[in-house]
Amino acid sequence: MQDTVFISDLHLSPERPHIIKLFLQFADDVASQADALYILGDFLEYWLGDDDPSPALTPVFDKLIELSEKHGTKIYFMHGNRDFLVGDKLAERCHFELINDDTYKIKIHGKDVLLMHGDTLCTDDIEYQKFRQMVRSEQWKQDILSRSLEERIQIAKDLRDKSKKSMTEKEEAIMDVNQHETDKAFIDNKVNVIIHGHTHRPAVHQKTINGQQTTRIVLGDWYKTGSYLRVKDNAGFKLQTYT
Repeated sequence: MQDTVFISDLHLSPERPHIIKLFLQFADDVASQADALYILGDFLEYWLGDDDPSPALTPVFDKLIELSEKHGTKIYFMHGNRDFLVGDKLAERCHFELINDDTYKIKIHGKDVLLMHGDTLCTDDIEYQKFRQMVRSEQWKQDILSRSLEERIQIAKDLRDKSKKSMTEKEEAIMDVNQHETDKAFIDNKVNVIIHGHTHRPAVHQKTINGQQTTRIVLGDWYKTGSYLRVKDNAGFKLQTYT
C-alpha cells in the first residue's frame, strides 16, 4: 500500500537553525520511509529567486536530493504565500515536482483528495487577498526577479515587517478559513477530503455538505514542534506531531 506524508508551514530560514535540524531529522525518520512527500507551501520562510545561493539552506536541499535518489521518495512542492518564487531551477536541483496550481487533486486509497496551501480559503482577510493577487501576478514576479539580490532581500524584509504588523492588528477569526468558501471548495472540486496548511491551526474537521460526509485536515506549523499527516496502508489519515 502507498505510504504518503504531507507537511506545510515549516518556514525554514537561517534564523531558525533548530527547525532546519528538526526537518533533517524528520526526513531521515519519517519521509525516507514514504513513497511520496507532499510539501503544501511555506516550506521556506522566504525565497527570493532560484539564483539565491542561500548557503544556510544547502543541507535542506541536499536532504531533498537524498530522499529522491537514495530512498526513492517522490517529492511534490506546492507554493505557499512565502515561497511562491520557487521555480523550475530549484525544482530540478532538488528533484521535486513543482505544483503551480492553487489546488491539486490526487487519489488516496480510492478517495479523491484536494490539496491546497489554504490561503485562498481565507477570504475574510480582504487585505491579504488583495496583496496575494498583486504578488502572484506574472508582472510583479518578473519585476522582482529583474532586480538585484540585495534589492530583493530588502523588499522581502519590508514585506515581512508589514505582514507581522498587519497580523497583530487583525482579529483571529479573519485569518482563519471562510466556511462558505471551504464548503464551495468541496462542492466545486467534487471531493470529500481537503488537506491544507497556512492557518497554523492543526485539526481534523468533519462536516456534512449536501448530504456527503467531508473531512478537512489542517496541517500544523513547525515553530515549536513538527507537524505532519501520514496516510499508510488502511490506517486512515493520521495527523501527528514530530519532536
